[in-house]
Amino acid sequence: MIDTAPRWADRAARLTVLTTMPSGLWRLALGVGIPVGFSGETKRMFDSNTPGWGTVLAIALSALAEVLAFLTVGLVRPWGRVAPRWLPWLGGRRIHPLAAAIPASLGAAVVTLLTWSAAFGGWEHNMTNPDSPRGTAGLIMTLCYAPLLLWGRCWAP
Repeated sequence: MIDTAPRWADRAARLTVLTTMPSGLWRLALGVGIPVGFSGETKRMFDSNTPGWGTVLAIALSALAEVLAFLTVGLVRPWGRVAPRWLPWLGGRRIHPLAAAIPASLGAAVVTLLTWSAAFGGWEHNMTNPDSPRGTAGLIMTLCYAPLLLWGRCWAP
């Protein structure tokens, strides 16, 4: 019998997955060509790559963020400690905690670093960039990316 994680750890792990969803949805909207407020040369660049490589990149980045965030759930759930039996070669075997902890920690560190640097410098540049979303579009973009600041906080030991 595998012991269960404390309730606070389970909630923090689930919250981690939710912190990446708004930015992923915003990126997917950008990737499928929904106008998200960019103008000028930046808009033309996105328009020329969607659908196309811009769509592929948006989907890949969003999926990667979700997978890395989801690995934190594996740290507090039984399937994160013992591989499900249906997995070839690994089924039923114990999973070393570092196999999830290292990628989840790296994901949390990178996303937190990028989000903090954007919030304290990068977004300032965006606000001076005439092509960046402004007004309601800028507020929506900020609100979609702000939850990423919690990922590192949810995962911090």
